[in-house]
This record gives sequence, structure tokens and C-alpha cells, in this order.
Amino acid sequence: MYSRFLLLLLVAGVLVIKVAAESASAAANGAIPLWSGQAPDALGERPEDQPTLTAYLPQPAYRNGASMLILPGGGYRALADHEGYAYAHWLAAQGVSCYVLKYRLGSSGYRHPVMLHDAARALRMVRAFAKRDGLDANRVGLIGSSAGGHLASTLMTHFDSGHPDSPDAFERESSRPDLGILCYPVITLGEFAHAGSRQQLLGTTPAPELLQLLSNEFQVTPQTPPCFIWHTMEDKSVPVENSLLFAAALRRAGVPFSLHIYETGAHGLGLGRPGKPAPPWADQCLYWLRERKFLP
Repeated sequence: MYSRFLLLLLVAGVLVIKVAAESASAAANGAIPLWSGQAPDALGERPEDQPTLTAYLPQPAYRNGASMLILPGGGYRALADHEGYAYAHWLAAQGVSCYVLKYRLGSSGYRHPVMLHDAARALRMVRAFAKRDGLDANRVGLIGSSAGGHLASTLMTHFDSGHPDSPDAFERESSRPDLGILCYPVITLGEFAHAGSRQQLLGTTPAPELLQLLSNEFQVTPQTPPCFIWHTMEDKSVPVENSLLFAAALRRAGVPFSLHIYETGAHGLGLGRPGKPAPPWADQCLYWLRERKFLP
């Protein structure tokens, strides 16, 4: 499994060498604020009060037209790099234009709906960037891990079609992703909730109606986008029931999905790291993305 991980990195690295010039340029240019000036509902002017996007873009000749917004996990308390830029490099090597979101966190004093507002704004921006760059505005996906998976599933079930009369061009774009990828996601805030994520998102005494609203297995509709989901039975932080509940809801609503439950593997594996190999979800996800016409 470890050798497979090294091979994945090597193959991705060959193509990243070709596309890295523009990715490095994007990183050198710094993060892109979601709003000019102070963000709505900001608690101050600290770096953690300013949500941003960081672009990882293949060179134009290697772009396949698809874009991906990436929401790292971290329990709404922190943001895990290996679930952010690592995914961006992996997908950029496939020709996907990637944007990693730094959203505001409970540990910095924020509560719902601030995180959802950040994610929706970011999705609108990625769609607008696709139009600007001659990419396909109908191939804008979303990937989230752990609590980032909760935020992703929240946007997948709480999107809107845009505000056509807004003077802000970004706000006129739809916040609905065209597909979602959920990696060991937090889904429910009920029996199988990750207590830390729930507290950081809603505080210590959340209202019952908020717990219901943000238990996203109850919010799936036929308009929820297609979804790739993976989890492990061995996950002791976020129970596998989270993914099973969401998949069952998608099934009832008639929404296409691909569900992968692996026997072993700790929480938070991402693409895998030395000594912590991941299941072969990445290869299976690329296969699914090709099925969904996100990859050639």
C-alpha cells in the first residue's frame, strides 16, 4: 500500500512539474480574499477573520475545463493542510483547476451560518473564475474531509441559484456544486455526531432546530448533486454511520452516488502519508470523476 502511495506521488509529481509554474505563481500572488475589505460578520481584522481562496492551477494547455473547491477538515477548530493543498496538487495534476478555501472557524469565535456563507461565496467565485478563464462553469465540484465534509455536505443541501439582482457579480452565481466528494465526512449532529465539530459549529447549547437543519442526512433532495463518499469502519473519531446515513438519504432521493467503505484505516488519512497509508479511494475517485465527465 505504501509503495502504491509513492507511485501515486511520483505520477502526480511528473505532471505537477509541467503545471507547477502557474501553481507556484498563484501561491506567490497570495490568497484571494472572498470579499474586498472586511468580510461580513467579521469579528476583527485578524488573519483568521479574513476567509480566502488559494489557487492551484494547471497551465492553460493542461486544463481540462473542470474546477474544484477544496474544504479542509479540522473539526471546525483548525484546517488540515494535507486535506487542502495536498488534494489540490493531486487534482491539478489531472488538469483540474483547484482552489483551497480558508474558511472561518469556531476556534476563532465563529458559529453557523458564517462557515456556510464562506463556502457558498467561494463556490460562486470558483464558478465565476471558470467563466472568466474559459472553463466549464457546469463542471465545478467540491471536496471536503471530516468537518470540511460536513461543510461540503451542508453546501450540497443548502445552496441557492444566485441573486440575479445583486450588484456583486459573484453573488449572481449559483452556489450549487455540480458534484461533491466527501472524505470520512461529519454528516449528522445527532446520535453519531462528532461532538467537537458540533460544539465548534453551534456552541455548547445548540437549538434542536439547528441540530436538525444541519444534520444533512435530513436535508437531501433530488436537487442534491451527485456524490462520491468514502469512510473506514475503523474510524474512531467520526463513525462510519455518518457516510451510511448520507448515502441512504441520497438513495431515497434518487441522487447518483458512489459509496466506498474500507475495513481498516484511521480517521484523517487524506491521500495517505508515510507510515499511514490510505485505502485506494483516490484511484476510485478518479474513475468516478471520469464517469461524471469531470475528467477526460
